[in-house]
Amino acid sequence: MGIQAAHDVRDAIKKALTQKEEINIVFAAAPSQSDFFERLITLDDIEWGRINAFHMDEYLGIEQDAPQAFGNFLRNAIFSHVNFKNIYYLDPSVDDVTKECMRYESLLENNQIDIVCMGIGENGHIAFNDPPVADFDDKVKVKVVKLDHACRSQQVNDGCFLSLEEVPKYAMTLTIPALFEGKKLFCMVPAQSKAEAVYQTLEGEISTKCPASILRHHLSAKLYLDQLSASKVL
Repeated sequence: MGIQAAHDVRDAIKKALTQKEEINIVFAAAPSQSDFFERLITLDDIEWGRINAFHMDEYLGIEQDAPQAFGNFLRNAIFSHVNFKNIYYLDPSVDDVTKECMRYESLLENNQIDIVCMGIGENGHIAFNDPPVADFDDKVKVKVVKLDHACRSQQVNDGCFLSLEEVPKYAMTLTIPALFEGKKLFCMVPAQSKAEAVYQTLEGEISTKCPASILRHHLSAKLYLDQLSASKVL
């Protein structure tokens, strides 16, 4: 799954770079993306120096050097392995989170997103747009959200935290309209724990009860599954 996704993203990058001098890619930080990253950084025909990298979401109230911080995850998985033109991080250490959201939104407005590499949460979230806070018509591109219990539990299930008490309760996230501005979306979703979310994404009502269901309305969204995550739709 990760290998196929990496090769497809590589092809999309190469095509986009025939049309623009530089392109912009948003990356998600999650164990579900690890196989994809592992392959992508080995592909030697990508002109990384013409690519700006963006960070999809980040915890608030987490130590800046914590390995669970999504910026650090991305740095270790991809950002330190290839030479991007620019890497734009969400900064969880700021005193004024509203200003940080506005700063990042300005970056997104000035850099049209070409590609989004993402996953789907166990509760159907995309980025940190959990069902209680997801809005298909959000008026902003970056916002602060309260993480729901299922989302925080997933972070423990994924081995990112030892206990629920350690998982931050708030985060900054790109909103669903911001993700939808990406011209191409590549969505990598492995594991049995995602099977119900995958089923609802593909077969359920298009609703914020499963935020990922809106992906069916995107003009170019591609979903990558393994046998376990696909078990309820095969």
